[in-house]
Amino acid sequence: MHHVPVRWSDMDAYGHVNNARFLTLYEEARVAMFFIGAREHGLGSFEEGIVIARHEIDYLRPIDYGDPVRVEMWISEQRAASFTVSYEMFDNDVLASRARSVCVPYHLANGHPRRLTEAEREFLKPYLEVAS
Repeated sequence: MHHVPVRWSDMDAYGHVNNARFLTLYEEARVAMFFIGAREHGLGSFEEGIVIARHEIDYLRPIDYGDPVRVEMWISEQRAASFTVSYEMFDNDVLASRARSVCVPYHLANGHPRRLTEAEREFLKPYLEVAS
């Protein structure tokens, strides 16, 4: 879970968070998890490169300017060379949006995707949603 502030610049002409800015709010939560959170666990390899292969968002209700939104995240799919982050965004404890991002570990210096390392798999394990 991560709280993300809603900024005045996130607003559209109708006084709601602009649909494209939802991606920014999700990105801030994802960065906190894969850069700050992973680093706190002694893992810095995600900082060397992750690219987004796909985003999908369901907009359930508008978000107004005000308190930070709460983003809850989990890993809904993990493969050898990608993983999917699923999110739910809450505004005042009301579900406002659902989204998914397919993330690909990427070797920026060499310019190609790479497989998840064992350390990265271990970091993701507590966040992995187990299908029932």
